[in-house]
Parts: sequence; structure tokens; C-alpha cells
Amino acid sequence: MQFSHAFQPGGLDRAAHLRGTEPITADPSARAFVFWRGKLLADADNQPLLVELDHSAFVDCREPAVFLGLVPEGPRFAADLSLWHPQEDAATIGQFTDQTHQVHPGFAGGRLVEIRGLMPSLSLLDAECIATGRALLGWHGTHRFCANCGAPSLVEKSGWQRQCPQCATQHFPRTDPVVIMAIVRGDKLLLGRGPSWPERMYSLLAGFVEPGETIESAVRRETMEESRIAVGEVRYIASQPWPFPMSLMFGCMGEALDEAIIIDPVELADARWVTRTEVQSILAGTHPEINAPRRGAIAGALIEAWAERRI
Repeated sequence: MQFSHAFQPGGLDRAAHLRGTEPITADPSARAFVFWRGKLLADADNQPLLVELDHSAFVDCREPAVFLGLVPEGPRFAADLSLWHPQEDAATIGQFTDQTHQVHPGFAGGRLVEIRGLMPSLSLLDAECIATGRALLGWHGTHRFCANCGAPSLVEKSGWQRQCPQCATQHFPRTDPVVIMAIVRGDKLLLGRGPSWPERMYSLLAGFVEPGETIESAVRRETMEESRIAVGEVRYIASQPWPFPMSLMFGCMGEALDEAIIIDPVELADARWVTRTEVQSILAGTHPEINAPRRGAIAGALIEAWAERRI
């Protein structure tokens, strides 16, 4: 089944056998995607700007660029300008909605933009590289010290490992599993709205999978915790890498056993059942109270698939 969400496989050859080898960084066709605080360097058409590995602006990188893999044009890397401090206002960085952009003096014609807004315009291959790069750099940014002894760790294997020089502990990139679920009962779909979300924004319920828990159990537990709705049968539909910062979304469908909603106000500002007709008006942008889902996210793809009776 085909879905319209972003970050699907785009043909990136991860070429693990080349990680940590000198020739890959010396390849003249090597180029890097450039990141700063999770944002991506893009041109005026919202397409990624790729630069050579010896670019002078990389003096603002704390650590070497990480190797993502091979594309038909050559090796691809991701670099993080973590040491750069912009002159522009960056107060909204990290907030739910950030429509600002920053301009690094080293990149003429480029601007640093929030990746969520780029999702609909990216090619599958670029999107896969960007999702991989953002998640990998995000992990490095929060794991610079050894979790075993606290000493500063070093980047190894072209960014796919960190090693502690003091206790020799090896650390590897992590991915956080998350369930996102279309909970249905008859001809109704459950939608919720987070406390910090913009007005009129609703989506499917979601939550992290806990240690020792199956995907199906996580769907039932999270739905119960957030809405007090019991869920029976659960089935997996599709997945989506979600590099905000480093999650893997397991899209599921669950059959509700009851309809009474009691929200957890810490998790949700509101939750409601919507009919298939209402969902069709939401997708069309004509619903009086709920906006259409964000393009590119698996939530919107699942909602659309349910409305069209494809799941």
C-alpha cells in the first residue's frame, strides 16, 4: 500500500562498509547537507543546498561531518554548524511552529529553514538523506559524553559510533520507537489536540513505546492513558522515520471498545470522534473547527487512507 508521507525509502545506499575509511571523505564528488539547530540549509526554492566537505563555513562545526551513504552523484554527508550564533532572532527555534529563517554568512543565497515545512517539496532521496542526517546529528549533539564514566567521547566510524577514550565504551546511535494510531469505532475516527498545539490543529493519538512493551500494547496503553478509551484489535499499517529528534513512528489502526472520552489534560487539550464525512471535509480544508493535517506526516497519510477506506 502506497502512502504520501515523507521520509520513505528513497534509494540511499548506506554503504556501511565505507564508514571510517579515508577514501570516502577524499572523494571529490562528496557533498554535505548542512544543519544548524535541526534546521536545514536550503535555497530560495526550498531545495537543500549541498556543499563541499572543505567549505570554509565548517569552522563552525564542533565535530566532523557524518557519512550518510552513497547516491548516484557521490557520497553524501551531514554537517552541523553547532558553534555558530546568528545575528537574527532565534527565539522561536525549537517551538512547535517556527517560520523564521537564519542566514549564515558563508552561504550566499542560502537560508536555514525548519524541515517540517520542506517535507512536501523534497525528493524521496533527499528526504531520506535529510531524515538520516538530522537524526544522526541530533544524537551526537546529546551524546557527547560517555554514559558509562562521563568522559568526553569521540566520533568514530564516520559518525555511526562514539567511543570513550577513557573507559573504551562504545556508543551507537539510538532510535526512539513511537506508536501513532488511527483509533476507530464504526464510522468514527478519534482525533486529539495537544495542549501546546496551534488552534484548530488535531491529529491522531501517539506516544512512546516503553521498555519491554510490544507495539500493540503501546497503542492500547497510550490510548487508555490519554482518552480512557479501551482498544481491542490492533494492527500495524506503515512506519515513518521522524527525525524530531530521532523517532521511528509505527502507524497502527486500533478498534475502540467504547466511545466515552475522558482526556488527560496533561497530554491532551481536547479529543473528539469525527465521522468519515467530517474527515473528508477536514482533508478538503472546509471543516469549520479542524484544519487539514500537516502534509508529509504519517498522521495525515493514515487519516486520508481511513477516509478513503484503504485501511
